[in-house]
Amino acid sequence: MLTSRYQDFAAYIFSLSDTDFMFAANGKWTAGQQFDHIYRSVSPLALGLKLPKFLLKMLWGKANRPSKDYDALVKKYQGKLESGGKATAQFIPKNILLKDRNVLKKKVLRAIEVICKSLNRYTEEELDTFIAPHPLLGKITLREMMYFTIYHVEHHHKLTIKHLVKQN
Repeated sequence: MLTSRYQDFAAYIFSLSDTDFMFAANGKWTAGQQFDHIYRSVSPLALGLKLPKFLLKMLWGKANRPSKDYDALVKKYQGKLESGGKATAQFIPKNILLKDRNVLKKKVLRAIEVICKSLNRYTEEELDTFIAPHPLLGKITLREMMYFTIYHVEHHHKLTIKHLVKQN
């Protein structure tokens, strides 16, 4: 599911005309910037999941509660957004030019490939034990981080479509 959601968004971005790719609705991010934001969110996760498990535990500790299910995690994230939560500096996209599209697609899909490969190192129990920091959600389990990662790309895919529909 993770890979297919990111492939779907990449395919959508590549289906856009040059004009649509560069369109920004009322100060909103362009489609390219939406895609860059997605890369900026999965890139640190890809690196973090490659860390030795003892280092994850040393840096952030272990979960002191069960993982939330997908719907509960999404509801929590949506609540943070509704109460004014925004992307922090490192996740704010730069200007993306048409010529950046191919490189960005490769980077996003490569990061997702690394994440999927790294997940094979973790047991189901470890996904609920190890935690990592999220800029809006605080420390969450790796399972919750994966739920977020699945939802996040879908969220930005829908935002991109919504902004372009308003244009036309």
